[in-house]
Amino acid sequence: MSPVLEASNITKRFGAVQALAKGDLTLEKGEIHALLGANGSGKSTLSKVIAGTIARDGGTLRWEGRDLNPKSPREAEALGIGLFYQELSLIPQLSVADNIFLGHERKGAGGFLDGKTLQRDTEALLARFAAVAGEGFSHDATVSRLSPDQRQIVEILKVLSRKPRLIIFDESTAALDRRQVDVFFEILRELKAEGVTSIFISHRMDEIFAICDRITVMRNGATVASFSTAGTTREAVVHAMVGEVTINERVARVVPSNSQSRLEVTNLTSRRLQDVSFALRPGEILGLGGLQGQGQSAVLRGLFGADALSGGSVMLDGKAITVRKPADAIRSGLAYVSGDRGRDAAYHGRSIFENIASASLVKERRFFVWPNNLKQRFTDAAAALNTKYAGLEAPIGSLSGGNQQKIFIARWLATNSPVLLLDDPTKGIDLAAKADFFALVRGLADQGVGIIFYASEDAELLSLCDRILVFNSGSVAAELSGETLTAFHLTNAAYGKAA
Repeated sequence: MSPVLEASNITKRFGAVQALAKGDLTLEKGEIHALLGANGSGKSTLSKVIAGTIARDGGTLRWEGRDLNPKSPREAEALGIGLFYQELSLIPQLSVADNIFLGHERKGAGGFLDGKTLQRDTEALLARFAAVAGEGFSHDATVSRLSPDQRQIVEILKVLSRKPRLIIFDESTAALDRRQVDVFFEILRELKAEGVTSIFISHRMDEIFAICDRITVMRNGATVASFSTAGTTREAVVHAMVGEVTINERVARVVPSNSQSRLEVTNLTSRRLQDVSFALRPGEILGLGGLQGQGQSAVLRGLFGADALSGGSVMLDGKAITVRKPADAIRSGLAYVSGDRGRDAAYHGRSIFENIASASLVKERRFFVWPNNLKQRFTDAAAALNTKYAGLEAPIGSLSGGNQQKIFIARWLATNSPVLLLDDPTKGIDLAAKADFFALVRGLADQGVGIIFYASEDAELLSLCDRILVFNSGSVAAELSGETLTAFHLTNAAYGKAA
């Protein structure tokens, strides 16, 4: 029997980034196939190529023995291929029923919408999860009012409603609890018995070994290994994911031993966090690791007052602080650098001076500003990152993306804050600028600044941090330090059992 799908040498580039260099994947009819890889390995890009969401640059795709080149998701769907998107594609303002059957609405005589058929078909799908979905989960519920796990179930049912013959589930269990996952796995097994093929992407290794028949591993945009699940071990899979990675740039640092923590966080809780506790010492660089979206940014944004917290306490240099908004955090001594400069950082249409000055003005409660008194401080902060700009009066939009990010980092350097929260800060800056930034961060730590650093690239965490807290499903799953501060242990913990 020939494979139901064959992907060979698939390549895809986004500008200067080579997302796929050699994507290979072979699927048999009716199997549940795991597609694994660390952050940025190419697994989601390969999935989107198969599903017609993005076009490949090179390579071949064959579907049921024929060449496959879907120009759109709708075209792939017509062939029998469905994709559960990691970033949910639901429309918040519509009902559960309208979302599930969007694009293939139930119609009656004359082509008019048939509300009774829509309700009946939706309720038949919802019945599978009814016992584990919680309150308010009905055909007419507005999606915006649903909890994260309920929205994820709706996205699953949206894909299933189209009855595809190949389904790609990209992190489909990320927001589900154990009972909900059990129901989902029952559905997968039923689909398998019907001959439906599934690609299953998950950050939970126990799920992979519980449900999947085979495993394909990707690394740095290329397929590097394939396993029979029954014939391999978790350790072998993790080794394939990380390869023979060595971090030569690590600088041995001695973190000052102090009896009092610089920052102490206890039972931090929010919509995305579950009782997160840790301490940060003066001069320490504490990393937040794990797969993307497991709560790392939520911790940093919560501490900074950008996201609401529902519980927990924070102590800074032995004193309790209350942060309800970013201004509270700034005045308490917390600085925050975001990698999403468009959303969190830029004052569009304003000058470079104004963009750098904003945090200092809030911290120092300045009502009147004499720019000449501040220019040297801001110039020094920008120079520390080798920022290229015409002058502080130039508009922020006149800079390249990388130099804009340097300005936003300089904004916080100018505040001389005792704690620096770094939320994937090196997005959009080149390798030379990253090296400057890392040297600067180490220098700040040597001066006693406490630094919490989240990066989507594991290599950055391993080269910079003294300790790493590995997050999984909104909780700290492991703490790495000393001999365990390696790529293998980091990946192993990230793909460990969900907390």
